[in-house]
Amino acid sequence: MARIVLADDGIAFDGRSTGALGGGETAFLRLAENLAARGHDVGAFSNTTETAAINGVKWAPVSGPMPDDADLYIANRGDRVLDRVPGAKRIAFWLHNDARYLKKFRYLRRLWLRKPTLAFVSESHRRLAPSWLPGGERVVIPLGLEDVYRHEAERAPPPPNALYAANPLRGLAELATLWPKIGVADAKLIAHSGADLYAAKPRTRAAMEQALASVAGVSGIELRPLVKRDALIDVLRRARVFLYPGDPTETFCLSVAEAQALGVPCVVYARGALPERVIDGETGFVVKSETEFVDAARRLLTDDALWLAQHRACLATQNKRGWADMAEDFERLLP
Repeated sequence: MARIVLADDGIAFDGRSTGALGGGETAFLRLAENLAARGHDVGAFSNTTETAAINGVKWAPVSGPMPDDADLYIANRGDRVLDRVPGAKRIAFWLHNDARYLKKFRYLRRLWLRKPTLAFVSESHRRLAPSWLPGGERVVIPLGLEDVYRHEAERAPPPPNALYAANPLRGLAELATLWPKIGVADAKLIAHSGADLYAAKPRTRAAMEQALASVAGVSGIELRPLVKRDALIDVLRRARVFLYPGDPTETFCLSVAEAQALGVPCVVYARGALPERVIDGETGFVVKSETEFVDAARRLLTDDALWLAQHRACLATQNKRGWADMAEDFERLLP
């Protein structure tokens, strides 16, 4: 048994959180729980307000005291947590966002001083990090899936309801212009999105609000609130296709991975890590132009044979990796 400490200084959450969580928070929580399930002594520090043992993990506020040492210390995203646990035998800096932010001085200084292993969530994510950055070795550890996503049964083609469920800045405004061009009678695009989940600067929040406003009045688009992760599975099961333009700095996209695991074909642009999530022509389409996006979406909304073939391919290939597999990969970093 090893002593493993994890720290995150983002939004407030812990093992009892039931609200909508972002991919970074979900991954942090599941990693802690799965490392504990593998027999390790795990402490998780976040912006929770309470100290409690939950699902085998000892949760405590990151603003309070933390251990001086550990066999493995996993610092999640923020530069300030890199200063903690000074006596750790090995440090991993777990990255989720565009790695080019590491060029900021406050990161460079800490990377040079602590030389952590840099853990990326996809190959395209790793390529975003400049080669000259200080630090230790670089590893790619993809995220996992909840077990409930990994054993889905085949189902019949559903009604022509498309789905978008993500940060509004990941392509919602683009969909507002694309949807009328898809032009499938009786089809709906249900967009579960919002700004409240994301701890954003005022300028970024304003951009989110603008993206959300872009769908107002667009025929066939219904804007709905973000859903809790445990409720998302039912939303995905009712979807015919997941439409997701994405962003060039997309590092993994758990929403697309979950849709694929449940047998929902996805139409995405060839941006960031999205080509690593969707098998082009088999479990959806990875497109390079607006025309291709519109055509692929229209085909999946109207062609039952195509939909069923891609649905079956998703179920056969896209649900193999769970959170336990991710925890096992992190376990290999132990000294």
